[in-house]
Amino acid sequence: MKIAAIQMCSGLDPAANLAALEPLLADAAARGARYALTPEVTMIFPENRDQLKSVAAPFEGHPQLAAVGGLAKQHGMHVHIGSLPIPLEDGRFANRSVLFGPDGAQRATYDKIHLFDADIAGLNAYRESATYKGGDSAVIAPLDEFTLGFSICYDMRFPRLYNALANAGASLMAVPAAFTVPTGQAHWHVLLRARAIETGSYVIAAAQGGSHANGRATYGHSLVIDPWGKIIAELDQDRPGVLVAEIDPAAVTEARRRVPALVNARDFAAPGLRD
Repeated sequence: MKIAAIQMCSGLDPAANLAALEPLLADAAARGARYALTPEVTMIFPENRDQLKSVAAPFEGHPQLAAVGGLAKQHGMHVHIGSLPIPLEDGRFANRSVLFGPDGAQRATYDKIHLFDADIAGLNAYRESATYKGGDSAVIAPLDEFTLGFSICYDMRFPRLYNALANAGASLMAVPAAFTVPTGQAHWHVLLRARAIETGSYVIAAAQGGSHANGRATYGHSLVIDPWGKIIAELDQDRPGVLVAEIDPAAVTEARRRVPALVNARDFAAPGLRD
């Protein structure tokens, strides 16, 4: 099965971002991809919360999502919007992934669980939870011969999520992201390879890459990693592009046979361990 990671440099205009996505999806389909993943914040990469409020659309009847469903049907492939902001009743937003099937219908959604709240030396405190509400449910979905596990960006730092997805049957982990350049250089490859190795799963990571209208710069380097932790495809750039790779479910079976970490895992007690 061929899969594609779509790398973008999303801006502040949802219509313009959709227009930029359309030829990238067409390229992926022309190269035989059955599944295409886009980055985090595909449809709007906000400058601030007020700007986000002015353009974010409700989930029901969302104009860009309706258009993406049509593109999935047109190309006859699964299209996975890595994330977009969805307004919630409490004034915050869900950072939501949406998977469309080849028939154009929505197959699954996932709200990003882990939110980045940190005090960074030399910078102001960053509180993602002030703008977004974290999800509370892991999600898997069938994808031809694979089972897809959902995650978004900062989730990749929490291996417990991927362990739960793998134990639920996931064999391909989706990681749409918008990594900054410094953290990308330091952690991008090693974290994603670790998630593949510890679960014996393929990992596809679709990234934002380039200098954005909101003043941010993102790392790019979209990846596909095999269940043994080998990078089998990389978009070695920080600008839009399409990365296509072929994956084989037999490789998942073989990796998990050689290192049966999922079945060897044991429950244990530890001071302060949370359920």
